[in-house]
Amino acid sequence: MSDQPATLRTYGGWRRSRGMGLLGLGPVQTLVVLGAIVVMIISTMISIRAFAVTGPLALVIVAGNLLQWDGVPLMYGIRERLRWLVGSTRARTVYRGGVMAAGEHAWQLPGVLAPTTLLTVQDRNGGDFGVVYNRRLGTMTVTLRCAATSTWLVDPEAATSWVSNWGAWLASLGYLPIVKFVSVTVDTAPDPGSRLADYVASRALPSAPASARRVLQQLVELSPAAAADVETRVSITFAPDAAASKPRTLDDALVEISRVLPGLQDGLGACGLTVLRRATATDLMSIVRAAYEPASRGDLVRMLSRLSPDDVGQFLDWQTAGPVAADEARGHYVHDGAVSVSWAWHEAPRQQVPADVLARLLGPGRFPKRVSLIYRPFLAGDAARVVEREVNAAEFRSALNRAKKRDDSARDLADRERALRNAREEAVGAGVGLLSLFVTVTVFDEADLGQAIADVESRADTGKIRLRRMWASQAAGFATTLPCGVCPPALATQWPR
Repeated sequence: MSDQPATLRTYGGWRRSRGMGLLGLGPVQTLVVLGAIVVMIISTMISIRAFAVTGPLALVIVAGNLLQWDGVPLMYGIRERLRWLVGSTRARTVYRGGVMAAGEHAWQLPGVLAPTTLLTVQDRNGGDFGVVYNRRLGTMTVTLRCAATSTWLVDPEAATSWVSNWGAWLASLGYLPIVKFVSVTVDTAPDPGSRLADYVASRALPSAPASARRVLQQLVELSPAAAADVETRVSITFAPDAAASKPRTLDDALVEISRVLPGLQDGLGACGLTVLRRATATDLMSIVRAAYEPASRGDLVRMLSRLSPDDVGQFLDWQTAGPVAADEARGHYVHDGAVSVSWAWHEAPRQQVPADVLARLLGPGRFPKRVSLIYRPFLAGDAARVVEREVNAAEFRSALNRAKKRDDSARDLADRERALRNAREEAVGAGVGLLSLFVTVTVFDEADLGQAIADVESRADTGKIRLRRMWASQAAGFATTLPCGVCPPALATQWPR
Protein backbone atom coordinates (compact mmCIF):
# COMPACT_ATOMS: atom_id res chain seq x y z
CA MET A 1 0.00 0.00 0.00
CA SER A 2 1.37 3.40 -0.96
CA ASP A 3 1.86 6.02 1.77
CA GLN A 4 1.56 8.91 -0.66
CA PRO A 5 -1.63 10.97 -0.23
CA ALA A 6 -4.13 10.84 -3.08
CA THR A 7 -4.05 13.85 -5.37
CA LEU A 8 -7.28 15.85 -5.32
CA ARG A 9 -8.78 15.93 -8.81
CA THR A 10 -9.87 19.42 -9.86
CA TYR A 11 -11.84 20.78 -12.79
CA GLY A 12 -12.25 24.11 -14.53
CA GLY A 13 -11.78 25.89 -17.81
CA TRP A 14 -15.07 27.75 -17.98
CA ARG A 15 -14.82 31.03 -19.80
CA ARG A 16 -17.16 33.78 -20.81
CA SER A 17 -17.71 33.97 -24.56
CA ARG A 18 -15.88 37.01 -25.93
CA GLY A 19 -16.34 38.15 -29.49
CA MET A 20 -13.91 39.99 -31.72
CA GLY A 21 -14.52 43.57 -30.58
CA LEU A 22 -12.73 46.71 -29.44
CA LEU A 23 -12.36 48.05 -25.90
CA GLY A 24 -13.84 44.89 -24.41
CA LEU A 25 -17.03 45.20 -26.45
CA GLY A 26 -18.74 42.51 -28.44
CA PRO A 27 -18.89 42.57 -32.25
CA VAL A 28 -22.38 44.10 -32.35
CA GLN A 29 -21.53 46.75 -29.77
CA THR A 30 -18.34 47.58 -31.64
CA LEU A 31 -20.25 48.13 -34.88
CA VAL A 32 -22.80 50.31 -33.07
CA VAL A 33 -20.09 52.47 -31.49
CA LEU A 34 -18.12 52.81 -34.74
CA GLY A 35 -21.34 53.65 -36.59
CA ALA A 36 -22.18 56.39 -34.08
CA ILE A 37 -18.67 57.84 -34.39
CA VAL A 38 -18.91 57.83 -38.21
CA VAL A 39 -22.27 59.61 -38.01
CA MET A 40 -20.74 62.30 -35.80
CA ILE A 41 -17.82 62.81 -38.19
CA ILE A 42 -20.06 63.02 -41.26
CA SER A 43 -22.50 65.42 -39.56
CA THR A 44 -19.58 67.65 -38.54
CA MET A 45 -18.39 67.76 -42.15
CA ILE A 46 -21.89 68.72 -43.34
CA SER A 47 -22.69 71.57 -40.95
CA ILE A 48 -22.75 72.62 -37.33
CA ARG A 49 -26.54 72.39 -37.34
CA ALA A 50 -26.41 68.75 -38.49
CA PHE A 51 -23.92 67.98 -35.73
CA ALA A 52 -26.15 69.69 -33.16
CA VAL A 53 -29.00 67.38 -34.19
CA THR A 54 -27.17 64.05 -34.46
CA GLY A 55 -24.16 64.62 -32.19
CA PRO A 56 -25.88 64.38 -28.77
CA LEU A 57 -27.71 61.18 -29.72
CA ALA A 58 -24.50 59.63 -31.07
CA LEU A 59 -22.62 60.62 -27.89
CA VAL A 60 -25.30 58.98 -25.77
CA ILE A 61 -24.99 55.77 -27.82
CA VAL A 62 -21.20 55.73 -27.51
CA ALA A 63 -21.24 56.47 -23.77
CA GLY A 64 -24.01 53.96 -23.14
CA ASN A 65 -21.97 51.16 -24.71
CA LEU A 66 -18.53 52.11 -23.39
CA LEU A 67 -19.53 52.87 -19.80
CA GLN A 68 -20.20 49.73 -17.81
CA TRP A 69 -21.53 48.86 -14.37
CA ASP A 70 -20.26 45.54 -12.99
CA GLY A 71 -19.50 44.31 -16.49
CA VAL A 72 -22.88 45.30 -17.95
CA PRO A 73 -23.07 48.18 -20.49
CA LEU A 74 -24.94 51.21 -19.20
CA MET A 75 -27.19 51.19 -22.27
CA TYR A 76 -28.50 47.73 -21.38
CA GLY A 77 -29.32 48.88 -17.86
CA ILE A 78 -31.19 51.93 -19.14
CA ARG A 79 -33.14 49.79 -21.59
CA GLU A 80 -34.17 47.33 -18.89
CA ARG A 81 -35.23 50.20 -16.62
CA LEU A 82 -37.43 51.64 -19.35
CA ARG A 83 -38.96 48.25 -20.13
CA TRP A 84 -39.70 47.68 -16.45
CA LEU A 85 -41.27 51.14 -16.13
CA VAL A 86 -43.52 50.53 -19.13
CA GLY A 87 -44.50 47.04 -17.96
CA SER A 88 -45.26 48.09 -14.38
CA THR A 89 -47.37 51.10 -15.45
CA ARG A 90 -49.42 48.76 -17.66
CA ALA A 91 -49.89 46.27 -14.76
CA ARG A 92 -47.95 43.54 -16.56
CA THR A 93 -46.17 42.68 -13.32
CA VAL A 94 -49.45 41.80 -11.56
CA TYR A 95 -51.17 38.44 -12.00
CA ARG A 96 -54.61 37.38 -10.82
CA GLY A 97 -55.87 33.93 -11.72
CA GLY A 98 -58.84 31.69 -11.18
CA VAL A 99 -61.87 33.28 -9.55
CA MET A 100 -59.86 36.48 -8.97
CA ALA A 101 -59.75 37.22 -12.70
CA ALA A 102 -62.24 37.27 -15.54
CA GLY A 103 -61.96 36.46 -19.20
CA GLU A 104 -60.23 33.85 -21.28
CA HIS A 105 -56.89 34.23 -19.42
CA ALA A 106 -58.40 33.54 -15.99
CA TRP A 107 -57.21 29.92 -15.95
CA GLN A 108 -53.60 29.85 -17.08
CA LEU A 109 -50.15 29.98 -15.55
CA PRO A 110 -48.48 33.38 -15.17
CA GLY A 111 -45.77 35.02 -17.25
CA VAL A 112 -43.53 32.88 -19.40
CA LEU A 113 -45.51 29.75 -18.42
CA ALA A 114 -48.74 31.04 -19.98
CA PRO A 115 -48.25 29.31 -23.39
CA THR A 116 -47.46 25.93 -21.82
CA THR A 117 -49.77 22.96 -21.63
CA LEU A 118 -49.35 19.53 -20.08
CA LEU A 119 -49.55 16.34 -22.13
CA THR A 120 -49.67 12.72 -20.96
CA VAL A 121 -47.74 10.18 -23.04
CA GLN A 122 -47.89 6.41 -22.75
CA ASP A 123 -44.52 4.66 -22.64
CA ARG A 124 -43.60 1.20 -23.85
CA ASN A 125 -43.77 -0.31 -20.35
CA GLY A 126 -47.45 0.41 -19.88
CA GLY A 127 -46.92 3.52 -17.77
CA ASP A 128 -47.16 7.17 -18.66
CA PHE A 129 -45.16 10.36 -18.23
CA GLY A 130 -45.84 14.06 -18.52
CA VAL A 131 -44.61 16.40 -21.23
CA VAL A 132 -44.70 20.19 -20.86
CA TYR A 133 -45.46 21.55 -24.32
CA ASN A 134 -44.71 25.21 -25.06
CA ARG A 135 -47.11 26.10 -27.83
CA ARG A 136 -45.36 29.36 -28.67
CA LEU A 137 -41.80 28.06 -28.90
CA GLY A 138 -42.67 24.53 -30.03
CA THR A 139 -40.50 22.88 -27.35
CA MET A 140 -41.35 19.84 -25.24
CA THR A 141 -39.85 19.08 -21.83
CA VAL A 142 -39.62 15.69 -20.13
CA THR A 143 -38.47 15.44 -16.52
CA LEU A 144 -36.67 12.49 -14.91
CA ARG A 145 -36.91 12.07 -11.14
CA CYS A 146 -33.50 10.95 -9.91
CA ALA A 147 -31.66 9.97 -6.75
CA ALA A 148 -28.14 11.39 -6.62
CA THR A 149 -25.31 9.73 -4.74
CA SER A 150 -23.16 12.06 -2.65
CA THR A 151 -19.48 12.24 -3.55
CA TRP A 152 -18.70 12.29 0.19
CA LEU A 153 -19.73 8.64 0.52
CA VAL A 154 -17.62 7.13 -2.26
CA ASP A 155 -13.99 6.79 -3.23
CA PRO A 156 -12.41 9.68 -5.15
CA GLU A 157 -11.90 7.36 -8.12
CA ALA A 158 -15.65 6.74 -8.33
CA ALA A 159 -16.40 10.47 -8.17
CA THR A 160 -13.85 11.09 -10.93
CA SER A 161 -15.50 8.40 -13.05
CA TRP A 162 -18.93 10.00 -12.55
CA VAL A 163 -17.68 13.42 -13.60
CA SER A 164 -15.98 11.94 -16.66
CA ASN A 165 -19.13 10.06 -17.66
CA TRP A 166 -21.21 13.19 -17.11
CA GLY A 167 -18.93 15.06 -19.50
CA ALA A 168 -19.28 12.27 -22.04
CA TRP A 169 -23.08 12.35 -21.65
CA LEU A 170 -23.15 16.11 -22.28
CA ALA A 171 -20.83 15.67 -25.27
CA SER A 172 -23.25 13.13 -26.75
CA LEU A 173 -25.95 15.81 -26.86
CA GLY A 174 -24.02 17.47 -29.68
CA TYR A 175 -25.08 14.61 -31.94
CA LEU A 176 -28.78 14.96 -31.07
CA PRO A 177 -30.18 18.05 -32.81
CA ILE A 178 -33.56 17.42 -31.21
CA VAL A 179 -32.17 18.20 -27.72
CA LYS A 180 -32.32 21.95 -27.14
CA PHE A 181 -31.04 22.12 -23.56
CA VAL A 182 -30.84 20.12 -20.34
CA SER A 183 -31.65 21.41 -16.88
CA VAL A 184 -30.51 19.73 -13.64
CA THR A 185 -32.44 20.97 -10.61
CA VAL A 186 -31.85 20.21 -6.94
CA ASP A 187 -34.95 21.11 -4.92
CA THR A 188 -34.52 21.28 -1.13
CA ALA A 189 -36.95 22.27 1.60
CA PRO A 190 -37.53 21.56 5.28
CA ASP A 191 -39.54 18.36 5.54
CA PRO A 192 -43.22 19.27 6.06
CA GLY A 193 -43.58 16.31 8.44
CA SER A 194 -46.79 15.00 6.92
CA ARG A 195 -45.08 11.94 5.45
CA LEU A 196 -43.56 10.89 8.77
CA ALA A 197 -46.77 11.69 10.66
CA ASP A 198 -48.84 9.48 8.37
CA TYR A 199 -46.26 6.71 8.56
CA VAL A 200 -46.19 6.73 12.37
CA ALA A 201 -49.98 7.05 12.71
CA SER A 202 -50.60 4.06 10.46
CA ARG A 203 -48.27 1.84 12.48
CA ALA A 204 -48.88 2.98 16.09
CA LEU A 205 -50.85 0.44 18.12
CA PRO A 206 -53.52 1.64 20.54
CA SER A 207 -52.14 -0.82 23.08
CA ALA A 208 -48.63 0.70 22.95
CA PRO A 209 -47.30 2.28 26.17
CA ALA A 210 -48.21 5.93 26.61
CA SER A 211 -44.55 6.91 27.08
CA ALA A 212 -43.62 5.34 23.74
CA ARG A 213 -46.45 7.17 21.98
CA ARG A 214 -45.32 10.47 23.51
CA VAL A 215 -41.74 9.94 22.31
CA LEU A 216 -42.96 9.18 18.77
CA GLN A 217 -45.21 12.24 18.82
CA GLN A 218 -42.31 14.46 19.88
CA LEU A 219 -40.16 13.06 17.08
CA VAL A 220 -42.91 13.77 14.55
CA GLU A 221 -43.27 17.35 15.79
CA LEU A 222 -39.51 17.99 15.66
CA SER A 223 -38.85 16.28 12.32
CA PRO A 224 -39.43 19.34 10.05
CA ALA A 225 -36.71 21.22 11.91
CA ALA A 226 -34.26 18.32 11.81
CA ALA A 227 -34.94 16.76 8.40
CA ALA A 228 -35.02 17.98 4.82
CA ASP A 229 -36.85 17.01 1.68
CA VAL A 230 -34.34 16.78 -1.20
CA GLU A 231 -35.24 15.98 -4.79
CA THR A 232 -33.06 15.88 -7.89
CA ARG A 233 -34.62 16.35 -11.32
CA VAL A 234 -33.16 16.23 -14.83
CA SER A 235 -35.37 18.04 -17.34
CA ILE A 236 -34.62 17.53 -21.03
CA THR A 237 -36.12 20.07 -23.41
CA PHE A 238 -36.60 18.90 -26.99
CA ALA A 239 -37.10 20.90 -30.18
CA PRO A 240 -38.98 18.45 -32.46
CA ASP A 241 -38.60 20.75 -35.46
CA ALA A 242 -34.83 20.16 -35.37
CA ALA A 243 -35.15 16.38 -35.60
CA ALA A 244 -33.91 14.65 -38.73
CA SER A 245 -37.33 13.06 -39.32
CA LYS A 246 -39.05 16.49 -39.28
CA PRO A 247 -42.28 15.44 -37.52
CA ARG A 248 -45.33 17.20 -38.91
CA THR A 249 -47.88 16.51 -36.18
CA LEU A 250 -47.87 16.60 -32.41
CA ASP A 251 -48.17 12.82 -32.20
CA ASP A 252 -45.18 12.38 -34.52
CA ALA A 253 -43.12 14.70 -32.31
CA LEU A 254 -44.03 12.70 -29.19
CA VAL A 255 -43.08 9.47 -30.94
CA GLU A 256 -39.68 10.93 -31.86
CA ILE A 257 -39.11 12.04 -28.26
CA SER A 258 -40.10 8.60 -26.96
CA ARG A 259 -37.52 7.07 -29.31
CA VAL A 260 -34.63 9.29 -28.13
CA LEU A 261 -35.48 9.42 -24.42
CA PRO A 262 -34.53 5.84 -23.34
CA GLY A 263 -30.92 6.25 -24.50
CA LEU A 264 -30.54 9.54 -22.63
CA GLN A 265 -32.17 8.06 -19.55
CA ASP A 266 -29.92 4.99 -19.49
CA GLY A 267 -26.80 7.11 -19.96
CA LEU A 268 -27.39 8.91 -16.66
CA GLY A 269 -26.82 5.71 -14.72
CA ALA A 270 -23.05 6.01 -15.17
CA CYS A 271 -23.04 9.62 -13.91
CA GLY A 272 -23.82 8.93 -10.24
CA LEU A 273 -27.56 9.27 -10.79
CA THR A 274 -30.24 6.66 -10.34
CA VAL A 275 -33.26 7.45 -12.49
CA LEU A 276 -36.24 6.55 -10.34
CA ARG A 277 -38.84 7.15 -13.03
CA ARG A 278 -40.12 9.68 -15.50
CA ALA A 279 -42.20 12.40 -13.90
CA THR A 280 -45.89 11.92 -14.53
CA ALA A 281 -48.36 14.72 -15.21
CA THR A 282 -49.43 14.54 -11.55
CA ASP A 283 -45.81 14.91 -10.41
CA LEU A 284 -45.30 18.01 -12.56
CA MET A 285 -48.53 19.63 -11.39
CA SER A 286 -47.68 19.03 -7.73
CA ILE A 287 -44.14 20.41 -8.17
CA VAL A 288 -45.43 23.62 -9.75
CA ARG A 289 -48.23 23.97 -7.21
CA ALA A 290 -45.86 23.46 -4.25
CA ALA A 291 -43.45 26.04 -5.68
CA TYR A 292 -46.10 28.74 -6.04
CA GLU A 293 -47.84 27.83 -2.76
CA PRO A 294 -45.12 26.29 -0.56
CA ALA A 295 -47.43 26.15 2.46
CA SER A 296 -49.41 23.41 0.68
CA ARG A 297 -46.37 21.16 0.17
CA GLY A 298 -47.24 18.75 2.99
CA ASP A 299 -50.94 18.67 2.12
CA LEU A 300 -50.12 17.86 -1.52
CA VAL A 301 -47.92 14.94 -0.52
CA ARG A 302 -50.63 13.60 1.74
CA MET A 303 -53.40 14.06 -0.83
CA LEU A 304 -51.48 12.48 -3.71
CA SER A 305 -50.53 9.47 -1.59
CA ARG A 306 -54.20 8.74 -0.85
CA LEU A 307 -55.79 9.46 -4.23
CA SER A 308 -55.70 7.34 -7.34
CA PRO A 309 -54.35 8.90 -10.56
CA ASP A 310 -57.87 9.08 -11.96
CA ASP A 311 -59.11 11.12 -8.98
CA VAL A 312 -56.25 13.63 -8.93
CA GLY A 313 -57.71 15.57 -11.86
CA GLN A 314 -60.71 16.52 -9.74
CA PHE A 315 -58.50 18.52 -7.37
CA LEU A 316 -55.50 19.58 -9.45
CA ASP A 317 -54.86 20.41 -13.10
CA TRP A 318 -52.23 22.33 -15.07
CA GLN A 319 -54.22 25.57 -15.32
CA THR A 320 -54.84 25.75 -11.57
CA ALA A 321 -51.35 24.62 -10.55
CA GLY A 322 -50.19 28.24 -10.59
CA PRO A 323 -50.85 30.96 -8.03
CA VAL A 324 -54.12 32.71 -7.37
CA ALA A 325 -52.28 36.01 -7.09
CA ALA A 326 -48.70 37.05 -7.84
CA ASP A 327 -46.94 40.42 -7.83
CA GLU A 328 -43.50 40.93 -9.31
CA ALA A 329 -41.23 43.58 -7.82
CA ARG A 330 -37.81 44.53 -9.16
CA GLY A 331 -36.00 42.47 -6.55
CA HIS A 332 -38.46 39.81 -5.41
CA TYR A 333 -41.60 37.88 -6.37
CA VAL A 334 -44.70 37.63 -4.15
CA HIS A 335 -46.96 34.62 -4.72
CA ASP A 336 -49.70 33.01 -2.61
CA GLY A 337 -48.44 33.90 0.84
CA ALA A 338 -44.73 33.52 0.07
CA VAL A 339 -41.88 35.67 -1.24
CA SER A 340 -39.11 34.43 -3.54
CA VAL A 341 -35.84 35.86 -4.81
CA SER A 342 -33.98 34.54 -7.87
CA TRP A 343 -30.37 34.88 -8.98
CA ALA A 344 -28.47 34.07 -12.17
CA TRP A 345 -24.89 32.91 -12.62
CA HIS A 346 -22.83 36.04 -13.28
CA GLU A 347 -19.36 34.48 -13.32
CA ALA A 348 -18.05 30.94 -13.07
CA PRO A 349 -15.10 30.03 -10.82
CA ARG A 350 -11.86 31.33 -12.32
CA GLN A 351 -9.68 28.71 -10.64
CA GLN A 352 -9.73 24.93 -10.65
CA VAL A 353 -12.37 23.50 -8.31
CA PRO A 354 -13.10 20.02 -6.85
CA ALA A 355 -16.07 17.91 -7.86
CA ASP A 356 -18.09 18.91 -4.77
CA VAL A 357 -17.72 22.65 -5.32
CA LEU A 358 -21.52 23.10 -5.42
CA ALA A 359 -22.21 20.90 -2.40
CA ARG A 360 -22.88 23.77 0.00
CA LEU A 361 -25.02 25.71 -2.49
CA LEU A 362 -27.08 22.61 -3.24
CA GLY A 363 -27.37 21.53 0.38
CA PRO A 364 -30.62 22.01 2.32
CA GLY A 365 -31.13 24.98 4.60
CA ARG A 366 -33.80 26.75 6.61
CA PHE A 367 -35.72 27.90 3.55
CA PRO A 368 -37.04 26.14 0.42
CA LYS A 369 -34.50 26.51 -2.37
CA ARG A 370 -34.12 25.39 -5.98
CA VAL A 371 -30.83 25.41 -7.89
CA SER A 372 -30.92 24.76 -11.65
CA LEU A 373 -27.92 24.22 -13.89
CA ILE A 374 -28.82 24.64 -17.58
CA TYR A 375 -26.62 23.29 -20.38
CA ARG A 376 -27.27 24.30 -24.00
CA PRO A 377 -25.16 22.09 -26.28
CA PHE A 378 -23.71 23.16 -29.60
CA LEU A 379 -24.11 20.69 -32.42
CA ALA A 380 -20.95 18.69 -33.09
CA GLY A 381 -20.61 20.33 -36.50
CA ASP A 382 -20.87 23.82 -35.04
CA ALA A 383 -18.66 23.23 -31.99
CA ALA A 384 -15.39 23.38 -33.96
CA ARG A 385 -16.37 26.68 -35.56
CA VAL A 386 -17.38 28.13 -32.20
CA VAL A 387 -14.10 27.32 -30.45
CA GLU A 388 -12.04 28.45 -33.45
CA ARG A 389 -13.91 31.74 -33.48
CA GLU A 390 -13.13 32.22 -29.80
CA VAL A 391 -9.43 31.46 -30.42
CA ASN A 392 -9.34 33.95 -33.32
CA ALA A 393 -10.97 36.59 -31.14
CA ALA A 394 -8.36 36.05 -28.42
CA GLU A 395 -5.55 36.28 -30.98
CA PHE A 396 -7.10 39.47 -32.38
CA ARG A 397 -7.06 41.12 -28.96
CA SER A 398 -3.45 40.08 -28.47
CA ALA A 399 -2.44 41.44 -31.90
CA LEU A 400 -4.26 44.70 -31.14
CA ASN A 401 -2.30 45.10 -27.91
CA ARG A 402 0.97 44.47 -29.75
CA ALA A 403 0.04 47.09 -32.35
CA LYS A 404 -0.52 49.56 -29.52
CA LYS A 405 2.82 48.49 -27.98
CA ARG A 406 0.99 47.40 -24.86
CA ASP A 407 1.49 44.16 -22.95
CA ASP A 408 -1.38 41.71 -22.56
CA SER A 409 -3.04 41.80 -19.17
CA ALA A 410 -3.01 38.75 -16.92
CA ARG A 411 -6.71 38.19 -17.63
CA ASP A 412 -6.15 38.33 -21.38
CA LEU A 413 -3.33 35.79 -21.15
CA ALA A 414 -5.41 33.43 -19.00
CA ASP A 415 -8.42 33.84 -21.31
CA ARG A 416 -6.34 33.01 -24.40
CA GLU A 417 -4.91 29.92 -22.70
CA ARG A 418 -8.39 28.71 -21.82
CA ALA A 419 -9.62 29.34 -25.37
CA LEU A 420 -6.72 27.30 -26.79
CA ARG A 421 -7.29 24.51 -24.27
CA ASN A 422 -11.00 24.40 -25.14
CA ALA A 423 -10.13 24.10 -28.83
CA ARG A 424 -7.71 21.24 -28.14
CA GLU A 425 -10.27 19.41 -25.98
CA GLU A 426 -12.95 19.81 -28.64
CA ALA A 427 -10.56 18.40 -31.24
CA VAL A 428 -10.29 15.13 -29.27
CA GLY A 429 -14.05 14.74 -28.78
CA ALA A 430 -15.16 17.00 -25.93
CA GLY A 431 -18.54 18.68 -26.15
CA VAL A 432 -19.04 22.43 -26.29
CA GLY A 433 -22.01 24.24 -24.82
CA LEU A 434 -23.30 27.24 -22.93
CA LEU A 435 -23.74 26.90 -19.18
CA SER A 436 -26.10 28.87 -16.94
CA LEU A 437 -27.03 28.58 -13.27
CA PHE A 438 -30.15 29.91 -11.55
CA VAL A 439 -31.10 29.92 -7.88
CA THR A 440 -34.48 30.62 -6.27
CA VAL A 441 -35.12 30.81 -2.52
CA THR A 442 -38.54 31.19 -0.91
CA VAL A 443 -39.62 32.48 2.50
CA PHE A 444 -43.04 32.56 4.14
CA ASP A 445 -42.46 35.84 5.98
CA GLU A 446 -40.96 38.84 4.20
CA ALA A 447 -39.08 39.67 7.39
CA ASP A 448 -36.92 36.55 6.79
CA LEU A 449 -36.01 37.64 3.26
CA GLY A 450 -32.73 39.25 4.33
CA GLN A 451 -31.56 36.08 6.08
CA ALA A 452 -32.47 33.93 3.08
CA ILE A 453 -30.61 36.23 0.67
CA ALA A 454 -27.51 36.28 2.88
CA ASP A 455 -27.60 32.48 3.22
CA VAL A 456 -27.74 31.87 -0.56
CA GLU A 457 -25.06 34.42 -1.40
CA SER A 458 -22.71 33.11 1.29
CA ARG A 459 -23.18 29.55 -0.01
CA ALA A 460 -22.37 30.74 -3.52
CA ASP A 461 -19.24 32.52 -2.29
CA THR A 462 -17.89 29.33 -0.77
CA GLY A 463 -18.27 27.71 -4.19
CA LYS A 464 -16.33 30.55 -5.88
CA ILE A 465 -19.46 31.52 -7.82
CA ARG A 466 -20.70 35.04 -8.42
CA LEU A 467 -24.48 35.31 -8.42
CA ARG A 468 -26.36 38.36 -9.62
CA ARG A 469 -29.90 39.21 -8.56
CA MET A 470 -32.28 39.01 -11.50
CA TRP A 471 -33.50 42.55 -11.20
CA ALA A 472 -36.80 43.17 -13.01
CA SER A 473 -36.89 39.50 -14.09
CA GLN A 474 -37.90 37.75 -10.89
CA ALA A 475 -40.97 36.02 -12.35
CA ALA A 476 -38.93 34.56 -15.21
CA GLY A 477 -36.16 33.48 -12.82
CA PHE A 478 -38.73 31.76 -10.59
CA ALA A 479 -40.15 29.83 -13.55
CA THR A 480 -36.67 28.83 -14.74
CA THR A 481 -36.10 26.56 -11.74
CA LEU A 482 -39.36 24.68 -12.41
CA PRO A 483 -39.51 21.60 -14.69
CA CYS A 484 -41.29 23.53 -17.44
CA GLY A 485 -38.58 24.05 -20.07
CA VAL A 486 -37.88 27.74 -19.40
CA CYS A 487 -34.42 29.07 -20.34
CA PRO A 488 -34.04 32.89 -20.09
CA PRO A 489 -31.06 33.11 -22.51
CA ALA A 490 -33.10 31.25 -25.12
CA LEU A 491 -36.19 33.36 -24.43
CA ALA A 492 -34.17 36.55 -24.92
CA THR A 493 -33.55 35.62 -28.55
CA GLN A 494 -36.77 33.76 -29.38
CA TRP A 495 -39.55 35.39 -27.41
CA PRO A 496 -41.59 37.88 -29.40
CA ARG A 497 -41.14 41.46 -28.21
